[in-house]
Amino acid sequence: MQTYKTSKARENILRKIRIALQEEAVPMPFPETEKLAIPSFFNGPLGSTPEETFAVAFSNSGGHFVFCHNQDELLTNLKMLAESRGWTEVLCAHKSLFSFLVNNKISFVREFNPMHEQAQACITDCEAAIARTGSFLFSSKQNHGRVAPVYFPVHIVVLQPHQIVPDIADGLKLLKQKYNDQLPSMINLNTGPSRTADIEKTLVTGVHGPKEVFCFFLNQ
Repeated sequence: MQTYKTSKARENILRKIRIALQEEAVPMPFPETEKLAIPSFFNGPLGSTPEETFAVAFSNSGGHFVFCHNQDELLTNLKMLAESRGWTEVLCAHKSLFSFLVNNKISFVREFNPMHEQAQACITDCEAAIARTGSFLFSSKQNHGRVAPVYFPVHIVVLQPHQIVPDIADGLKLLKQKYNDQLPSMINLNTGPSRTADIEKTLVTGVHGPKEVFCFFLNQ
């Protein structure tokens, strides 16, 4: 292994720094702060529900929020969206939801297969939804969780009220409880459609993921 020589002056400086760090530990300036409960700085608008806070934040991030009072409205809204876009192939990565859609004669829905590269959209569930930021939490424990939320031009997330949590820490806590402290190897926090401004500071959507994200909020 090749070694590199350093100057005597540099070694003297580094030695003095090591000695000073060992002998003169700097005390914490405000030790009492660790004993205090951390207040929440991210409360939603006064009187708003977590669902309302999420819907506003999600829409502000560029997402499309669709309220569905029940399963019948979910089917109707999904059909209307597909007809308006001319979709003929929409994949579904959530097994029970796929069965529900097929049983209700949603003809354009196909079971998820990453080989179907020409599909116009993909439907998934999520691990949780973050009200403060309007984000979704996805993980590798979900069916095709690494691919389904990011691979296709349009991403549709079916969300239920119990999945909405106030902030990111609450979402991670929910995952720890669900998987008995064995967190998935990958956790994604997705906020709105994919976007980048790397090239000449021009905002472009759909470069590294879906160009559009829909949230179908199923109230029942």
